[in-house]
Amino acid sequence: MALINGSVIDTTTITAKTSSFFGSNNNIRLWSSKPVLIMPQRRLRKPVVVAAISEELVKVVRAVRGVLTVRNKSKEDVKETVLRKLDAFADQIGRNVVVQLYSNEIDPKTRAPKKSNEAVLKDWSKRSNLKTERVNYTADIMVDSEFGIPGAITITNKHQKEFFLESITIEGFACGPVHFPCNSWVQSTKDHSKPRVFFSNQPYLPNETPARLKYLRDQELEDLRGDGKGVRKLSDRVYDYDVYNDLGNPDRGNEFVRPSLGGDKIPYPRRCRTGRVPSDTDILAESRVEKPFPLYVPRDEQFEESKANAFSTGRLKAVLHNLLPSMVASISKKHDIKGFSQLDSLYSEGVRLKIKLQDDLVKKLPLPTLVSRLHESSQSGGGLLKYDTPKILSKDKYAWLRDDEFARQTIAGVNPVSIERLQVFPPVSQLDPGKYGPKESALREEHIVGHLNGMTVQQAIEENKLFIIDYHDIYLPFLDRINALDGRKAYATRTVFFLNPAGTLTPVAIELSLPQALPGSESKRVVTPPVDATGNWLWQLAKAHVCSNDAGAHQLVHHWLRTHASMEPFILAAHRQLSAMHPIYKLLDPHMRYTLEINALARQNLINADGVIEQCFTPGRYCMEMSAAAYKNWRFDLEGLPADLIRRGVAVRDPSKPHGLKLLIEDYPYASDGLMIWDAIQTWVRTYVNRYYPDSALICNDRELQAWYAESINVGHADLRHEDWWPTLADADDLTGILTTIIWLASAQHAALNFGQYPYGGYIPNRPPLMRRLLPDENDPEYQSFHDDPQKYFLSALPSLLQSTKYMAVVDTLSTHSPDEEYIGERQQTDTWTGDSEIVEAFYAFSAEIQRIEKEIVKRNSDTNLRNRCGAGVLPYELLAPSSEPGVTCRGVPNSVSI
Repeated sequence: MALINGSVIDTTTITAKTSSFFGSNNNIRLWSSKPVLIMPQRRLRKPVVVAAISEELVKVVRAVRGVLTVRNKSKEDVKETVLRKLDAFADQIGRNVVVQLYSNEIDPKTRAPKKSNEAVLKDWSKRSNLKTERVNYTADIMVDSEFGIPGAITITNKHQKEFFLESITIEGFACGPVHFPCNSWVQSTKDHSKPRVFFSNQPYLPNETPARLKYLRDQELEDLRGDGKGVRKLSDRVYDYDVYNDLGNPDRGNEFVRPSLGGDKIPYPRRCRTGRVPSDTDILAESRVEKPFPLYVPRDEQFEESKANAFSTGRLKAVLHNLLPSMVASISKKHDIKGFSQLDSLYSEGVRLKIKLQDDLVKKLPLPTLVSRLHESSQSGGGLLKYDTPKILSKDKYAWLRDDEFARQTIAGVNPVSIERLQVFPPVSQLDPGKYGPKESALREEHIVGHLNGMTVQQAIEENKLFIIDYHDIYLPFLDRINALDGRKAYATRTVFFLNPAGTLTPVAIELSLPQALPGSESKRVVTPPVDATGNWLWQLAKAHVCSNDAGAHQLVHHWLRTHASMEPFILAAHRQLSAMHPIYKLLDPHMRYTLEINALARQNLINADGVIEQCFTPGRYCMEMSAAAYKNWRFDLEGLPADLIRRGVAVRDPSKPHGLKLLIEDYPYASDGLMIWDAIQTWVRTYVNRYYPDSALICNDRELQAWYAESINVGHADLRHEDWWPTLADADDLTGILTTIIWLASAQHAALNFGQYPYGGYIPNRPPLMRRLLPDENDPEYQSFHDDPQKYFLSALPSLLQSTKYMAVVDTLSTHSPDEEYIGERQQTDTWTGDSEIVEAFYAFSAEIQRIEKEIVKRNSDTNLRNRCGAGVLPYELLAPSSEPGVTCRGVPNSVSI
């Protein structure tokens, strides 16, 4: 209440228009939020009756307080420091950061948007020098008493330098604080002239959007989609699609030419468009951006700076840019591993690197694992690179040699998703016999019947006791080209396992196939468990070839294609079609973190021509073509865990069992732990979906949701868009299934396939990524050398010392959790990511269930009845244990594909 010259006004404060009406020297307190008594000005001789002033001229105003949380960089380069100081000076002379609130409502009389006055952030010049991780800036924002609830805020950055805005809180409204989750870079107007818009945490379906916000919602999505033209700047926030036409570098020569992936010729998912100009020698190939220069991804997808300055991605860049070239310079390319003791010395003594490496690497590498093991050599002035002992050696140094461990890793190792139930014996190929020879396998009953515990093969099949890992059809079409490469030799393998009464698997036969041989020679060979010394070494070589096949299929198909590449279109479409206000965007947001950036880094350094993958894995330059061949059989409807287990025949539906499935390998650690996490995700997603879509019509009529799903299929997976297996999106069950699958793939599935790479693959004989020699035949000239020194022959078939140490350095990095990792059941701004309190409570219930699952996994790993995860020398299965410390831990389920 205010008293002015005897007139009582039912208000708290008065607007700027009132200020101009009373004159510039009046003493009206515009910033006060309390009732005030305004004394009449002495120079006025006549009383001023404010009540007679029209409503349009005099409006009641009040100040609300905006608190903007900005995250500082922990380290600045010289340019950034100069810009920060310039901005501090410019802020004092009016080049500020300006904020403006938008109400959920439209002015009923003017039909104009209800907006606050513009306000500037206070004390930027002083507070920007603070060395804290986060700085809170405030602004006093003037709004009228009928402003309503704010739904959006715009930020105009008139400084030279971008800043990372974490969140905004507006205080002073009757409804309580209004939260705006941001987590975004705000660019300078010199780079992007439009103000940035952020929406409050209140979720809205498109048709429920407050009238004033509809235009802002649509305009923001239009900006994010861009126009599909031009070269993207690193500061852009534009999401668009392109084919994989940037893996090769034809300008460097024919050996760096690679086919474009995506399109009718070689189907593949789409990746994020950069708009770079074509190469000079091939107009269809995009020009390369080579390390250390960054590839474009939308600005908010780029990695945030970690306070600890030890991002796993920073480690990866350091390994690729600095460590690997030093290793190449220090180790002979033809240097074979001399003995198992030399492999052991990599962990106890290290590999010697060249002079001055120590000084250079310590400066360049933020590698807590590796740098702690770089020891200066007093004699040579060089350095020793010492690796961590991989987990596979931690309990039983010789476990890798045993058949039971070889078999155990198929269900509890880094690739537990290839094993299938054997339903037809002998196995039959699906390849064209005109190109690749007879479809029939060389496996026969006599090869395996002696290992079936008294059963016939038919009995074992009928009782679900036979399983297979079959890489015949994925490798055979490439073998002629692979085996023509220098230092690469491979088979297309099939391995048959028998399920013992104890619940463990035993390998009973390995088939090694080559392309159609010359008349009179054999293209298929079957190796069985040994009965003598010679047979033992041949069996070990055969197992090594199986592991090499497995390593390639794991990396190129199950890991890269099925989690990284296949998820990118869903993420691009989500940013393009789902507003940040959309409840489904809010649900998916933590599961999209960093994926576009890690995929771009992979295109630049890992899956590119002569990149790490080509150098380290058997298929060499044909790696990505093999990945594309597998995409033809990729099916989104079978990517969820229950559907995948049923597809592979390792589970059958059984409503009486937990999760509605009966596992045919009861002690299958990946599947049994995974089903707990799958159910937890599904329950959380179902609760969430039912909250916003109580009936099917809302789903069918949600234009943003339907556009997201349609674009994911028709553009992102355009080469498979006509397949009839795509799930429909017509009701809550459809949406729950689609979202559960996406979240499962981004979190638990990726974790199960990624974070065991060094713990299992860091010891090369356990899991060689490539092989250099075939099994010797008695008629081969080299058979005598094998006979005389089988260990030397075995080691010469493995990767060279250089190949091994390079591979170990990379997979060590890829297996590392960064300090800022966000794990399943966690979210940034846990209490304010959504304004829906019911959903916040549901998320806490989901988080509690994840914690319960973690305790159950600990319990299972102590159960001696579960021999595939507990026993003398047996590694516990922790790859789906939800939480983890930073580093290489062989556990932890991050929310997203972030490394």
